[in-house]
Amino acid sequence: MKSYIFVTLAFILAATAASVVKNDAKYIIKDDDSPDTDWWKTAVFYQIYPRSFMDSDGDGIGDLQGIIQKLHHLQDAGVTATWLSPIFKSPQVDQGYDISDYRDIDPDYGTLDDLKELLELAKALGIKIILDFVPNHTSDQHEWFQKSVAKEEGYEDFYVWHDGKVVDGTRVPPNNWLSEFKGSAWEFNEERQQYYYHEFAIQQPDLNYSNPKVVEAMKDVLRYWLDFGVDGFRVDAVPYLFEDPEFKDEPLIDGCTDVTNKNCLDHIYTKDLPPTYDMIYEFREVLDNFTETNKVDTRVMMTEAYAAIEKQMLYYGNADGTVKGAHFTFNFGFISSLSKDFTVDDIVNAIRTWIKNIPDQYTSNWVLGNHDNRRVATRLGRENVDGFNMLTAILPGVMVTYNGEEIGMEDGEVTCEEGYDPQAIKDCSTFDQTSRDFERTPFHWDGTHNAGFTTGIPWLPVSAKAKDTNLADQNVEGVSSHYNVYKQLMEFRKNFQKTFALDTASAIKLTDHVVQVGRYVDKDEFILVFNVGDFEEIVDFYRTKQSYKVVVTSVNSLYKPGDSVDELTLLPHESVILQGF
Repeated sequence: MKSYIFVTLAFILAATAASVVKNDAKYIIKDDDSPDTDWWKTAVFYQIYPRSFMDSDGDGIGDLQGIIQKLHHLQDAGVTATWLSPIFKSPQVDQGYDISDYRDIDPDYGTLDDLKELLELAKALGIKIILDFVPNHTSDQHEWFQKSVAKEEGYEDFYVWHDGKVVDGTRVPPNNWLSEFKGSAWEFNEERQQYYYHEFAIQQPDLNYSNPKVVEAMKDVLRYWLDFGVDGFRVDAVPYLFEDPEFKDEPLIDGCTDVTNKNCLDHIYTKDLPPTYDMIYEFREVLDNFTETNKVDTRVMMTEAYAAIEKQMLYYGNADGTVKGAHFTFNFGFISSLSKDFTVDDIVNAIRTWIKNIPDQYTSNWVLGNHDNRRVATRLGRENVDGFNMLTAILPGVMVTYNGEEIGMEDGEVTCEEGYDPQAIKDCSTFDQTSRDFERTPFHWDGTHNAGFTTGIPWLPVSAKAKDTNLADQNVEGVSSHYNVYKQLMEFRKNFQKTFALDTASAIKLTDHVVQVGRYVDKDEFILVFNVGDFEEIVDFYRTKQSYKVVVTSVNSLYKPGDSVDELTLLPHESVILQGF
């Protein structure tokens, strides 16, 4: 079955348009019009999950020396920067997000000298290094928490403490606040005889950002790593920095009666509180001051906030740009809005929702996956891997890649007994639905034993899919592979970087199964057509009076780069980027 599409681009605004047009009939995106675009505004950020990337010493755990050994892969792929998930000293209750020392490296990953070596090599290769900054909470093994438990002078209020209340002669938590990891968000400490608040695991007490000493201590952490030589930070879990000082109960959502279910509570007292944004603005000042004082490339800050779109935008700063926050806050639209049964409308709406809300002077970004969400190949289909990589590559601004997406890795196979995710292993009956271990399994370097990740026993099982999906098989010149498509996309972005920094773009639905995204500036015109359906679709460009040259194609395409076309027959799940001439 074939579907015929007659395409007209007449409605697209000229690239010289002075303003952004946003409506339901057409969707035009205007990017930064500065001729000297800062490095990060068109960058490709590659997230490395260190524990699963490359093990250099055979202990089954990825480490910094492993990253050093494989850093050439990032250069070969063509990415701009890499963000490392936490590598700081930690008991590893939550895989490094429970930090016991912000200024040291966990022995599992190596030493400070290893990080220095990585920074030196990355600089030589032209790759920026971004660290994961976790400001909301520490490990309960952190010396700050130990001092706070003991009420040591200066640390009494470093964390959120409360006496609780007495009900029928029994001391209970002060309110109904619940943890992201199930159960009450309050834990009683016998030594201090008070409850402490933990948004996440019991072993992850929340810092008290109402205490100026905490704020200054965390700014000093940023300064320490900036002085060390890193290029910026990904800031974790920022919506939770502040809590209601009166500790009021959170109300139930209409129609929801289960007081033990966190999703039944309206989190008006524990999430997205107004002081949170001001704190991010203060963090930004630290980075900007360092950049200006030392006359170095911009030190970048990107924030993680699963929040309503209008609240996400506040992390950027104010609407006119006079107050600056994150250089960008992660756009999770393709994660939250797209499921296995996604439609073209879902794709277009995800793009429109983001652009409709972002102030014009800020930079967009596009994320397909990360260590907390099922891999894109699993979530949206192996057959669509190239199409979605093309989508994030051609859209305006920053592209973010989670390690493995460049080769189309799927989720691994992990049992509850093998898992480590603290929120999931509490209940094996729901492990398959709740665990984040599946997307954290080791990288597939090759098809040998343990996929070339380790000579030892891997901390999480290596997926059986590594035999068929691995870098070594795909990184062969002339082979049609997801990785070679990805490299072509990186070269495409590099070659037309100024075009992408200055241009406009459109995102439209051609049919129920074909989405088109276009980029236009001056005489440059690029379009992506992506067939998400199970049938052939014919796209005819005759009304445009324009001819096109094929630039990049998906692995299943019959077209080749350099082909001239005025019509495309798109196979099921085929995607093609074209250049007008």
